[in-house]
Amino acid sequence: MYQRILVAVDGSTTADRGLDEAITLAAASRGRLRLVHVLDIHPPSRDERSALLAAGCERARNAGVEADMALLDPFDGALAPQIVNEAKTWQADLIVAGTHGRKGLSRLALGSDAERIVRGSPVPVLLVPAGS
Repeated sequence: MYQRILVAVDGSTTADRGLDEAITLAAASRGRLRLVHVLDIHPPSRDERSALLAAGCERARNAGVEADMALLDPFDGALAPQIVNEAKTWQADLIVAGTHGRKGLSRLALGSDAERIVRGSPVPVLLVPAGS
């Protein structure tokens, strides 16, 4: 089973669904989580983003899952490569990320961070779709 699960969080409902799945997997396998968030140059502030990560860690701990967090700098590159690099550095067994499931022109125009994570990851990636 997966012992080291890296979870991308951003405060969205979709990311929260991903976190829930990661907590379930980690609890079943007695694994641990690392929650990561890539800062961007727009609000909320670094403190608010740190609070977001801390709240996610608390959710995991309340479920009996060990968790820590990493706040990544936006100036180190695009989101997906940073998440993949953190997975390599932390030696993750699995990456969990929410996906909005965009299709067609919106996917072409906006790109897909989830797809970039899958393409660059050295480990399996679990994509959790947005709820209906």
